[in-house]
Amino acid sequence: MNKKKRSNFTGKLGYVLSAAGASVGLGNIWRFPYLAAKYGGGIFLIVYIILAVTFGYTMIIAETALGRMTKKSPVGAFKHFGHGWQFSLSGWINAVIPILIVPYYSVIGGWVIRYLTQYFVPGGADMLAADGYFSSFIGNGAQVEVCFLAFSLATLTIIYLGVQNGIERVSKFMMPILIVLACIIAGYSMTRPGAVAGIKYFLIPNPDNFSWMTVVAAMGQMFYSLSIAMGILVTFGSYMKKDVSIEEATEQVEIFDTAIAMMAGLMIIPAVFAFSGDSAAEKLQAGPSLMFITMPKIFASMGMGAPMGILFFVLVLFAALTSAIALSESAVSTFEDELHWSRRRSTVFTGVIMVVLGTLSALGYGPLAAVKIIGMQFLDFFDFLTNSVMMPIAAMCTCLLIVRVVNVEKIAEEVMLDGKRFRRKPVFDFMIKYLCPFFVVIILFSSVASVFGLISM
Repeated sequence: MNKKKRSNFTGKLGYVLSAAGASVGLGNIWRFPYLAAKYGGGIFLIVYIILAVTFGYTMIIAETALGRMTKKSPVGAFKHFGHGWQFSLSGWINAVIPILIVPYYSVIGGWVIRYLTQYFVPGGADMLAADGYFSSFIGNGAQVEVCFLAFSLATLTIIYLGVQNGIERVSKFMMPILIVLACIIAGYSMTRPGAVAGIKYFLIPNPDNFSWMTVVAAMGQMFYSLSIAMGILVTFGSYMKKDVSIEEATEQVEIFDTAIAMMAGLMIIPAVFAFSGDSAAEKLQAGPSLMFITMPKIFASMGMGAPMGILFFVLVLFAALTSAIALSESAVSTFEDELHWSRRRSTVFTGVIMVVLGTLSALGYGPLAAVKIIGMQFLDFFDFLTNSVMMPIAAMCTCLLIVRVVNVEKIAEEVMLDGKRFRRKPVFDFMIKYLCPFFVVIILFSSVASVFGLISM
């Protein structure tokens, strides 16, 4: 039996844009601005950047190196270093996370498709801005399901085309457009009368706004935003050629991700200040609904509601697609490696899981609204399970594997295969041994305690 040749990115650019595409998703455009607004603006931004260049940097290096070293997706990468049940379990925890995330993520992607298409309808901008539109839409099971299936089909089609022809080619097309759109919208938002107050709030740290929950929220966002502990970076690392610099690629992904997150903040927060006046603070507390309720109202009040709405939701759709592609690819790669299936069969099976679990989330605010798990709708439960419980556990498994089994020096050797010095090795060593495990325990316990009402976030 001939061993199947593993796919590869064509070079560093392909990896960086694909990994950045995985990172730059709804976590940046949707989640980052409302968390920054809620947890102190500029002080949240500073805490996030510090964590990204220490904790985030360390975990990206670790996961990418594990993938390239073993040329395996998460399950195979862990089992490469031992055959005990703990290796297999740790690998599967990493592998299952994207399988559970991509269905509900695709539901939100479907919401984005709905909003984008409505802006092309005459009077659509005013309709989307109307009170109660969002809750009415997500309560309509049939409409949400159709939009969800459309988004899922687009994602799976790209995955089926493969690493170079699908993922890399789409990332090289979408990411530059995403950057241009972000610059246009941020520029427009920041030049509106009254926007300066929002810019100051977002960019200038105010120590009075700092709390321990600022750190916890920033840590949780970093996981979501940088695609840490989702199996994605292990999978993408396995597609990376040996002569590509892991450290340089990691730094470029960090810069890309943080820049887009800041752009998202500058798109949304100044706009809220400019068009909401004295009620800006209240509007910024809208949380997850900020993008689907507050922003359409702002666009409608601009006089250029439809064009700005189209640009904004095209940007959000591209961001959502690049991340959904990365999540799906991690799942497909696991099935290919562990079950020895073809890409076609693995893609179809991933699609079946997406449809089954995604339909629960799609109907969770409509026909299935009465069905709840620990008081949550399906979408909220899957989000809690993956982001607040499984991802910290997966990160802990990675830290323990590297420190106790692989050895940090082996990772350093992999990083230096390109012949260059591992410049930030002291940071990596200290973080992977001590601070990363501490941080993931904090995230796990604070998130779970918050859900059960033991602490307030």
